Amino acid sequence: MNKKNYQKIMEDLIRENCTAGEAPSLLLHSCCAPCSSYCIACLAEHFHVTVFYYNPNIYPPEEYHMRAKEQERFIAEFPTKYPVSFVEGAYDTQRFYDMAKGMEEIPEGGERCFACYRLRLSEAASYAKAHGFDFFTTTLSISPLKNAEKLNQIGAELADTFDVRYLFSDFKKKEGYKKSTEISKEYHMYRQYYCGCVYSKRDRDREIVLRRQQEEQIL
Repeated sequence: MNKKNYQKIMEDLIRENCTAGEAPSLLLHSCCAPCSSYCIACLAEHFHVTVFYYNPNIYPPEEYHMRAKEQERFIAEFPTKYPVSFVEGAYDTQRFYDMAKGMEEIPEGGERCFACYRLRLSEAASYAKAHGFDFFTTTLSISPLKNAEKLNQIGAELADTFDVRYLFSDFKKKEGYKKSTEISKEYHMYRQYYCGCVYSKRDRDREIVLRRQQEEQIL
């Protein structure tokens, strides 16, 4: 079965819904400022974007607050066609740990991550519906490490559940990830070395230690 071209689906949706002089409202769930950079650059050309920073998975709290402040700073400094707003969701880490229970040892990129996608997108869909947004979507598909097929599948399911339209996307297409790194450098952004949760930090730290040990053996 051929995979769907979510980049083309997004472009078609924009062409159909963002006519001259009209800009629908879009709630953009953001995982972090660097990932949001290229997404905002694209979407704020066509939508009134509100960035929804909802990430109860991020560990530790100091990391969470640093990323949230960096997100606000970027929005304030980055020029866009339509103004971009910022909303911070609740930092309720217990929701994440309850969700992850029993999946703590699953490698990154597996079912625990898929459940985390759903947790954050569910909150975004609920907020979008409650506040009358025309669309909702997420920055997560810009990462080469995130499963765009799964993200869009979850987004479509939640669109039906909450009765609010989902903007399909695969922001890594057309060199989106590369462009996000270029914007990040231009704006001197803090770029984290792990995805966000305590489990991803654990696994990344182990990889770093292992690599150092291997390098020392070579030397």
